[in-house]
Amino acid sequence: MVCVRWKLFADLAERAGDSEFDVSVSASDPTARDALDALLDSQPELEERVYTADGELEPHLNLLRNGENVSETGLATPVEANDELALFPPVSGG
Repeated sequence: MVCVRWKLFADLAERAGDSEFDVSVSASDPTARDALDALLDSQPELEERVYTADGELEPHLNLLRNGENVSETGLATPVEANDELALFPPVSGG
């Protein structure tokens, strides 16, 4: 089992009621999907915001692992103990 920290931004943090969550992932070779599922176990109100109807990550969300965008590997990205994962929607300003 590994422990990872999730950081949520913008409306994701608002929906969850906090911006940081530590979760335990029990998969033997954990991925970002396993870590996200562990987060959603404790924060089910986020599910409709982060997953498409097909069970994929919403395409407009950015997923980072330890500060690096993992758009190429997405939810298949391997995670390790004490990794920091972040989800945030696109931000615009003017």
